[in-house]
Amino acid sequence: MAGFWGNRKKEREAQAAEDAELTRRASSALVAADERIRTTSDELVYAEAELGADATRPLREALDAVRQHLAEAFHLHQLNHDEIPDTSEELQSRGARILQLCEWAQELLDDRTEALAGPIERARRAPEIIDGIRRDVERLSARLPQVKVTIDRLTSRYSAEALRKVSGNHAEASQLLDFASHGADISERRRESGQREQANLALETAIEAVRRATTLIDAVDSYEVEALRAESTLDAIVLDSREDLAAARDIAGVPAVAGAMTVLEKELGSLAPAGTPTDPFAELTRLREANAALDVVVAKARERAARPVVPQAHVWHAIDDADRQLGVARSVISGHRGWIGADARTRLAEAERIRLDLAWSSGTPVPEDDRDQAMADARRCGQLASEALQLAQRDIDSSRPQGPGGGNWGGGGWGGGNRGGGGDVMGGILGGLVIGSILDGIFD
Repeated sequence: MAGFWGNRKKEREAQAAEDAELTRRASSALVAADERIRTTSDELVYAEAELGADATRPLREALDAVRQHLAEAFHLHQLNHDEIPDTSEELQSRGARILQLCEWAQELLDDRTEALAGPIERARRAPEIIDGIRRDVERLSARLPQVKVTIDRLTSRYSAEALRKVSGNHAEASQLLDFASHGADISERRRESGQREQANLALETAIEAVRRATTLIDAVDSYEVEALRAESTLDAIVLDSREDLAAARDIAGVPAVAGAMTVLEKELGSLAPAGTPTDPFAELTRLREANAALDVVVAKARERAARPVVPQAHVWHAIDDADRQLGVARSVISGHRGWIGADARTRLAEAERIRLDLAWSSGTPVPEDDRDQAMADARRCGQLASEALQLAQRDIDSSRPQGPGGGNWGGGGWGGGNRGGGGDVMGGILGGLVIGSILDGIFD
């Protein structure tokens, strides 16, 4: 009995220590959350001074929500230290809830402050960023004349459709650079007058305008390089296409090959003459697709020529044979359900599944590309049906009554021999003899 009470005491002490540790962790988390609210409130004041009230509204709303929910956590913490004794379950529940609320508060404030970190950093570095914007505008403006020359050169070489993506880049980039310079001036004036929110908005738009202008100017230079690469590739594809057409002449009698050759010849004939504006990207795409289509049909035709096509009659014969064997096996097994084992039934089920997957029947035209597979499936179906019939014969033979007095199914007398040893079962034996003779004839 002393040992029992001693164990109970140790359990209570361990539980009390666990409750105390949870209460201590909850108290520390609550203190940390309260401190985080205070520091974040200070950060909000500075953020509003830098960005304005509208930009910092998400952080302000998050602080209000955290204060509201942490009021519940402080109330629970107070209950843990009042004069009313608490059970272990109550302490555990309150501690877990306090930890949950504090963790949620920290995560929410982290998310909102991180979202404001970038804008605050830009606002504090606004004078430096504005100087950088003006330098970028000056540098990009110096590139505009060369962009105009490049577009004029591209216009004389390529069609209007080919230049649709870059033909207006010079004018658009010029407008964006003017807008960026204007936005930088507005941001600087608004910041000096204390209108921080408007100043930051103007600064953001100026930064975005410079970024877009840079992309447009770089796109012109990149387009010229890509167009030259496309022309070079197009020349190689033209040469390759002509060689492919010459190599396919020997099998031009195949309808698919003849059609692909016609399409490729048409694409070659539609290429723009030398010295005229062209669209190398569109021509390259069309010619590459036609060339690839010819390669596919030629490879398929040569493969078919190297592998003779199975005659249609052979496929029909294999399907007929499979159907006959499947019909015999199905008839025998369905007529002796109680005597047929699982092996024969499994083979029959596999054969029937293959026959269902075989989409053609005798007399139905089978496409040349599918004849090999149809022949293989028909042979497999017939083989499985034959195996099912052999297994069924084995099961039926093992079920025939054996004993003196001619009671077996293999040709004994008509006496009282049955599976039970007595009684007249003439009909059953006669049926067994008939089935036995049928099976013997099939397998002989």
